[in-house]
Amino acid sequence: MKLSLIKDITSIIEEQFPLHLAEEWDNSGLQIGSLENQLSQIIVALDLDKQVVDEAIRAKAELIITHHPMFMQGLKSINYNSYQGQLIKEIIKNNLTVYSAHTNLDMGENGLNDWLASLLGLDNVSLLGRDKEDGLIKLVVYLPISHINEVRQAINDAGSGHIGNYSDCTFRTLGIGTFKPGEATNPFFGQAGQLSEVEEYRLETVVYKSKLAQVLRAMHAAHPYEEVAYDLYELQNPGKAYGLGRMGLLPASLTLKDFANQVKSQLNLEYLRMVGDLDKRVKRVAVIGGSGASFIHKVAQQNVDVLVTGDVKYHEAQEAEKLGLAVIDAGHHGTEEIMTYQMVRWLREVSSRHNLNIKISPFSSQDYFKYI
Repeated sequence: MKLSLIKDITSIIEEQFPLHLAEEWDNSGLQIGSLENQLSQIIVALDLDKQVVDEAIRAKAELIITHHPMFMQGLKSINYNSYQGQLIKEIIKNNLTVYSAHTNLDMGENGLNDWLASLLGLDNVSLLGRDKEDGLIKLVVYLPISHINEVRQAINDAGSGHIGNYSDCTFRTLGIGTFKPGEATNPFFGQAGQLSEVEEYRLETVVYKSKLAQVLRAMHAAHPYEEVAYDLYELQNPGKAYGLGRMGLLPASLTLKDFANQVKSQLNLEYLRMVGDLDKRVKRVAVIGGSGASFIHKVAQQNVDVLVTGDVKYHEAQEAEKLGLAVIDAGHHGTEEIMTYQMVRWLREVSSRHNLNIKISPFSSQDYFKYI
C-alpha cells in the first residue's frame, strides 16, 4: 500500500462525479483545508455539524466528505462565537479538510439517484431528462510511425476514444508530412533550414470536452516532436448526457400503498407521506433524492406512475394530484441518507483498486425533525 494524499481520493471522486456537473448555485468540492495533506482516514457524512467534526477528531481522521456543502453562500466573517465559526475554528485547529460532493453526485453516473433507484429495485433505469451534456471534440494529431502506439495509448488512457460502451476508439491513415525546421530548432527528424518529408500517421479520435485538457497534456508528453501538429473540431454528435433524476420499472406492478411500504422498509423510515389513490397500481417510477418537487410537471409528462422524492409542499402535492401523478415524500433526509453508506462502499472499492491505504467510516447523520 502506498502513502496517500487527500488529492488522490478527491481526484478519483471528481473523475467519476466531475465538478462541472454541479448546479451553478452549488458549491461542491473543497470546502476548507488542503488537498496536499497526507491521508489515512476518512469520515463520510450527509451534513457537517459538531458531532461529525468531534468524531473526525476522535478518530484522528484527516478528511471529512459530506454531501451537503459547508458553505453555500458568501462568507463575510468568521465569528468564533457563532456555531459555524466554532466549527471552522475546530476544523483549522485540528488540521482537518472538508470536501463535499453534492449536485455533481446527484447528477453523476452511478451516483446518488442511481443508488436510490437500485435500492428501490427498479429495472431499466434511465435519465429523467438531459439536464447537462458533455460535448464532443474530434482530435486529429500527426505523428511519426515510430510513436503511433505510444501516443495512441497515452491519449486513450487520459480519457479519449470513448464511443458508447466502446473504448480505445481511433482511426489512422498514412501520409507524407513536410516541414522545414527553423535555425533555433532541435528537430526529431531532418536538419535546420532544410525541407523534410516524413511518413506520418494522421491519428483521429473523439474526446469529451471535460477531458480535453488532460488528453492534450498526455498527447504532448508522449509525442516526440517539439511542435505537435494537431487539430480540434467541435462535433454536432450528441455528447454524454447527465440528469438529476432517474426513472425505471418495478419488476411487477404494486398498489401505491404496497410500494410505499416497500420504500419505507428499504430506506429504513418510520414515516412517509403520499399523494394519490393508495389502491392505484404503479410500475413506472421516478426517483429524485432530496428536494424534487419542482420536477412534478416534468415527471408527469413522461407517463410516470409515482415519484419518490422529498420536501413536497402543500401546493405541489395539490398540483401532482391534479396531474394524476402519485408522489411518495420520503423526506429530504430519508432519500439522501443512503449517500453515507453507498459512498463509503464505493470509496472502499476504488481505494482498494488504486492500492490506497485508507480507512473509510460512515457517520450516521440525524434527521433534524422530531415525530410524535
